[in-house]
Amino acid sequence: MSDHATKFKREPAEQRKEALIQATLSLIAEQGLQGATVRAIAERASVTQGLIRHYFSSKEDLITAAYDFHMRRLTDMTSAPADGDYSTARLRLATFVTTGLTHPVVDPGSVSLWAGFLNKVLADDKMQAIHEQTYRDFRDRLESLIADALNEVGIPASPAELRRLAIACNAVVDGLWMEGGALPYAFEPDELPEIGLASVGAIIGVELTDLEQRQT
Repeated sequence: MSDHATKFKREPAEQRKEALIQATLSLIAEQGLQGATVRAIAERASVTQGLIRHYFSSKEDLITAAYDFHMRRLTDMTSAPADGDYSTARLRLATFVTTGLTHPVVDPGSVSLWAGFLNKVLADDKMQAIHEQTYRDFRDRLESLIADALNEVGIPASPAELRRLAIACNAVVDGLWMEGGALPYAFEPDELPEIGLASVGAIIGVELTDLEQRQT
């Protein structure tokens, strides 16, 4: 079988799995984990319950896959704009922070999902492993951007110091993200990214709010 034919057969299955994951996520955002029953997921995705069992060994397997998908998507949405061609490392870091604190990353549905998954993350080893990995992926990306920005302005930082800076900056972005999603009408349109840029800049000792151009 040719590579083309193999790809052709693989794509529909992946699309169906993603449709089941998206249905699961929408139900959890609306009703919490208790609302994501096999019957409700099947109805939301317009498939039979048997099709769910074909792609996932159990509902728990589907819930785990949905959490992994959601967390990786948030990281990808935040990281992608910062991968563009920017004139300075500071601008790349500012873009990452700004993207992470504006729509569609900041979204009530995403915060609802985070809250819906939280208890299960604390109680389930597989979910906790996913949380740890996706947290590290996001933090490592932020750490790399911080390292480049510090190097650009000639500020030395050891690996241990970079790690601490990334943890602190990640906490700022996470906290503002959560409040922005939970209270979407409590902030002015640019308020959260401006606070995020000022705070991250203060933590690492690099000005991020005076850049002439910034992609949002």
